[in-house]
Amino acid sequence: MAGRSQVLVGGNASGEVLYADEALSFWGGVDPTSGVVIDSRHPLRGACLAGRVLAIPRGRGSCTGSQVILELLLGGRAPAAVLLEQPDEIIALGVIVAEELFDRSMPVLSLGEEHFSQIPSYSHATVEEDGQVVRFCEEGACQTIERGRASILCSAARGVDLALTSNDKAMLEGVHGQAVKAAMHIVVRAAAMQGAKALLDIKQAHIDGCTYIGPASLRFAQKFVEWGGKVRVPTTLNAISVDQRRWHELGVPVDLGEPASALGDAYMTLGAQKSFTCAPYLLDSAPSLGEQVAWGESNAVVFANSVLGARTQKYADFLDICIALTGRAPLAGCHLDEWRRASLVLTLPPLGMLGQLDDSFYPTLGYLCGLRAGAHVPVVAGLEAARPSRDNLKAFCAAFGTTASAPMVHIAGITPEAPDVAAALGGSGSAATCEITVEDLRATWQRLDASCESAVDLVSLGNPHFSSEECLTLAELCRESRKSANVAVVVTLSRSVLAAMQQVGCAAELQRFGAELVTDTCWCMLGEPVVPPTASTVITNSAKFAHYGPGLLRREFRFASLAGCVSAACSGKAPVELPMWLRGMALGQQARSFGTATLRHGAGSTRFWHRFGRLAKRPC
Repeated sequence: MAGRSQVLVGGNASGEVLYADEALSFWGGVDPTSGVVIDSRHPLRGACLAGRVLAIPRGRGSCTGSQVILELLLGGRAPAAVLLEQPDEIIALGVIVAEELFDRSMPVLSLGEEHFSQIPSYSHATVEEDGQVVRFCEEGACQTIERGRASILCSAARGVDLALTSNDKAMLEGVHGQAVKAAMHIVVRAAAMQGAKALLDIKQAHIDGCTYIGPASLRFAQKFVEWGGKVRVPTTLNAISVDQRRWHELGVPVDLGEPASALGDAYMTLGAQKSFTCAPYLLDSAPSLGEQVAWGESNAVVFANSVLGARTQKYADFLDICIALTGRAPLAGCHLDEWRRASLVLTLPPLGMLGQLDDSFYPTLGYLCGLRAGAHVPVVAGLEAARPSRDNLKAFCAAFGTTASAPMVHIAGITPEAPDVAAALGGSGSAATCEITVEDLRATWQRLDASCESAVDLVSLGNPHFSSEECLTLAELCRESRKSANVAVVVTLSRSVLAAMQQVGCAAELQRFGAELVTDTCWCMLGEPVVPPTASTVITNSAKFAHYGPGLLRREFRFASLAGCVSAACSGKAPVELPMWLRGMALGQQARSFGTATLRHGAGSTRFWHRFGRLAKRPC
C-alpha cells in the first residue's frame, strides 16, 4: 500500500506546501485550537497548519489524533489538505467523521514513496476531486498551476467489494435506529479505506475518544446519545480529561471540568463501563489470546496485540465507539494473520549485565524501537533471557506506540506469537535487519532526558496508569522518607487500582510521603493547577510523557527510573549520572578499548572516561 497513490478522503483544495520528512502525531503534536505544531522534537515545531497543504510521511502515536483533526476542521484551523507517503487511518477517520456528522472536510491523499519524494521541490499544491489529481508548482499562487512541474493521479479508496451481511445492511439502512445507522456508515467507510473485504464480530471495545479535546468531541458523543445509541458489546472507557469525582477539589477550571465530565457521562449513557483507565489490560476484563477486540489508546493497542496476543487494529478515536455501537469492525490489519507477521528484525547488543537493568531500560528501548520500526511490525531479538515484568512491557509498549505507527511489536521469546524470530516472521525468514547499538540507546536516553535543568519541581508518574505492583514498589522506595516541600509528586491510576491500594494501606503510605493520587485522568490530559503553575521542570519515568509533555505543558523535562524519580522528589534535584545499565553496557562494550572517548548523538556529545570502573555524568 505504501507505494500506491490513493485517495483516503476526496475533495478540492490548494495552498502553500508545508513539508516534513518526519511522521507527526496530531495529539500532543498539534494544538487543536490554533493548528500550531507543539511537538518540541518535530521539525515543524511552531508552524501553523491552517490553510496549508501539509505533507508528512504518515501519522504516528496517539489514536486521539482523529479528535484533533475534527477540532481543527470545526474550528476553522485545519490544513487545506494532507498529503501522506503512507495511508494513515487516524488522520483520515477524523475527516470522515467531520463529513458524516458535521458537513466539513478536507482531502487526505496517500501518494506512495516515489511521488511523495517529489514534494520538497515544490512550494504550492492543489488537489482536484475531478480525476483525483494532485498537482504541484514551484512558485506563485496555485491558480497558475498549468505551469506546474508535477501531477499525480490517485485511485479511490478500495473496498467496493465489501461483503455485508443482511444485518450489516439493516444497520446501514437505519432499521436499528439513527445512532447505529450513522455509526455503521463510518465503519463501512473505514473498512473501504483499509481495503477490507468483510466485517467481523468483536468481543469487546475500549473507547479512547472519551478524552475532552474541545467542543467537537462532546458534540460528537452527544449526537449518539440524542439518537438513543447503546453499545452492543462490553465496552470500557479510557482515562478522561479530569478526575471526575475530585476536579472541583483539585482546582480544575469549570470551563474544562464541566464539559470533560459531561463527555465521560455521555459515553456511560451509551452503555460503557466507568473504568476510566488508559491501561485496560490491567482490568479483569482484559482479552485473552486470539480474542478479536476493538481497542483505542495507542499503548493499550500495542499491549493487547503484543503481550496479550489479542487482535485489534490501532483504532482511531470515534471509530472505536462506532464499532462498539454496531459490534462490527473491518476485517483487516492485525485482525488477520498476515498483518501480524514481523517485517523487520531489530537486534540488540549483548546486554551482559542483565541483573543491573532497571525499569528505565524498557521505555528507552521501546521508544527507540518505535523510531526504527515506523509503520513496520518489528521483532526484537536479544531480550530472551531478560524476563521483563508486565510493568516493564507496559512501559515498553507505551513508548513504542508513541514513536511508531505500527500497532504491534514482537519480542522474541516473550510475546505470545514470537517464541523465536522465525515464528514472528511467519516462517518466511525474509526481513530487513536493523542493529540497535549501545550508542543508539544512549542517544535515545538523552533525547528523553533532554533538559539540562538540575532542579526539579514536579514528579510525574502513571503514564500509562500505575498498576498495583508499581504502587507497591513506589511505596517501598518512599518508606522512611518524605518528599521535599518544593517538589510536587502526582501519580495517576485507575479507580480499581486505587481501591485495592487503599485496602492494603499502600495508598496511605504514598500520601504520607506527599504524593497526590489522581484517578480517572492521565498525564496527557492534566494541566494546571494539578501541574503547579510555578513548576518549570518535570521529571518522569514515562518515555511517552517525556515525549509529549514538553509540548503539552510547556515545561522542561527530565527522564529517570522510578528510583531516580523518588530521589528527585526528596532532593529536588534530578539524577546526575546515566543509569547503571547504560554505564554497564558502555563499560562492557565501548570503554574497554580506550580510556577517554567522545560519543556523539543529536546536537551534542558526551565526554566520558573509564576510571576505577566509573563513567562521567550526563553532558550538560
